[in-house]
Amino acid sequence: MNRLAVGLAVALWLAVPVTAAPVPGSTWNMNASIIEACSCPAFCPCYFNSSPAGHTHAGTMEHFCRFNNAFKVNKGSYGATKLDGAKFWVSGDLGADFSKGMMDWAVVTFDRAMTKQQRDAVATILGTVYPVKWNSLTTSEADMAWTPGTDAAWATLDGGKTAEVRLNRAATGMNNQPVVIKNLKYWGAPRNDGFIVMPNEVEAYRVGDKAFEFKGTNGFMITLDVNGKVAPSATAAPSSGR
Repeated sequence: MNRLAVGLAVALWLAVPVTAAPVPGSTWNMNASIIEACSCPAFCPCYFNSSPAGHTHAGTMEHFCRFNNAFKVNKGSYGATKLDGAKFWVSGDLGADFSKGMMDWAVVTFDRAMTKQQRDAVATILGTVYPVKWNSLTTSEADMAWTPGTDAAWATLDGGKTAEVRLNRAATGMNNQPVVIKNLKYWGAPRNDGFIVMPNEVEAYRVGDKAFEFKGTNGFMITLDVNGKVAPSATAAPSSGR
């Protein structure tokens, strides 16, 4: 189990009374859709480089990718634990240089409706989806709303008080159709159906000392497949398939 999965397991142990934890080697699979946005311009250069876009603040150039990834599981299971319909959210910052697979910080927020078994399962699965290390990794819970679409999509935590993502279809598509990027790897997932480019109206994480908000930057929807028979490298970095 890589550091992401271990860190989540520790955070869950501290936050929630322990019941049955996922059993190493259990068969699992997940097909999930993500409403995603970040601080980079569209389309996010992190998928092709080892550092995020630069941002000028008070005369100083900073490189970061501050993101909100809102998941909904279409179909999935971890052993006997069903994941269909489960919602969860990953917020964070990739940092200035992720060439060695070390990211800055992340918060995984579980929808309050998720059971302890589902949270444990997702903690393990996320270690495959994002096979990287984090300087800081914590968990939380909130009420999550999630509404997909190819013209517009949105998701919120606690009605937007904790986090919010609102996307609109890119206006540069031909024949009034969505812009879709194909054959581009999403992090550790071996399969996806393409990135539907949808710049954000707003993407924000509004709690704690790392709160942020951006408007008009990168956004997309994507559906991916992962399963327990796939073992991506633990050293994979976004530049090799964010």
